[in-house]
Amino acid sequence: MGYAVVLGEALIDLLEGQCGGEPVFRPAVGGAPLNVAVGVARLGGAVEFVGSLGDDGLAGRIRDLLSTAGVGMRGTITTTAPTALAVATFAGAEPDFRFYGDPPSYALLEPQALDAELVSAAAVLYCGSIALLHPGPLAAAREAWSRTGGLRVFDPNVRPRLLTGPDAVTELRSVVAEFAADADVVKLSSADAEVLYPATSVRQAADRLLDLGARTVVLTCGAAGALVATGAGSAMLPAPEVRAVDATGAGDSVMAALIADLLADGVPEDLAGWTHRVGYALQVAGLVCESPGGAVAMPTREQVAARFAGPPSGSSGTDDR
Repeated sequence: MGYAVVLGEALIDLLEGQCGGEPVFRPAVGGAPLNVAVGVARLGGAVEFVGSLGDDGLAGRIRDLLSTAGVGMRGTITTTAPTALAVATFAGAEPDFRFYGDPPSYALLEPQALDAELVSAAAVLYCGSIALLHPGPLAAAREAWSRTGGLRVFDPNVRPRLLTGPDAVTELRSVVAEFAADADVVKLSSADAEVLYPATSVRQAADRLLDLGARTVVLTCGAAGALVATGAGSAMLPAPEVRAVDATGAGDSVMAALIADLLADGVPEDLAGWTHRVGYALQVAGLVCESPGGAVAMPTREQVAARFAGPPSGSSGTDDR
């Protein structure tokens, strides 16, 4: 089966809520790549987290959660910095994040800190998210991307509030193009696509990534489901009906499910195989949305099976090329 390496940020989410009628912010371990790593482990995959953590008590909480979830930390380093925070307020179930930390603890990973053997032997390598907005982690991701002999998966996880410079979106679009060029899977959300490729449809955004070189694109659309596209065609899959209370980590759980299945069964042979994989990933995401928090909401396969009896929903709107 092998193992996955997940490279990116870990931080503490402060999630808006109420206690006794008063507004409160509940701390939860988060960061999109960390959510992915925990999700892979919860679904039975072997996974190592590569990133930089702070040197305070909050970093200790991150390490404890990773350890409890069964995520390896051979590639995790400790830096002299307070743990970065992401404050999340909500409009319905959707979180709106603002980030704090200068420099963020997750931005202090450098290429020379990489465990070359760990990366090169990985069956799957994930890179992405907001860590790549910083020079050190971006250089480390490029180094890992060039070293790995396994499958490469990428998720830009765009956070518009962090794209503050006049050329920030253009620069991020260039990074996405660079990693997509030889990615086995690119996963992004419709919100990501709106920022990266304005005035394009979901299908057009997927086609653009395929044209850049990505072998498979999975583009999630919240309650509308997800589009999966390959060189052989595309299919739009419906999302399961759920009682959503918090969408934090839902997209990350889709990536986690895809990675766990790549570890278990390799790359699907055709579009039908991908639609089955993505259908299952949407079930995982649906279950995540029914619980508060990101990493702590990642389910096991047994929990997914108990919540959703029967196979994943079939595709709709299949377009065979």
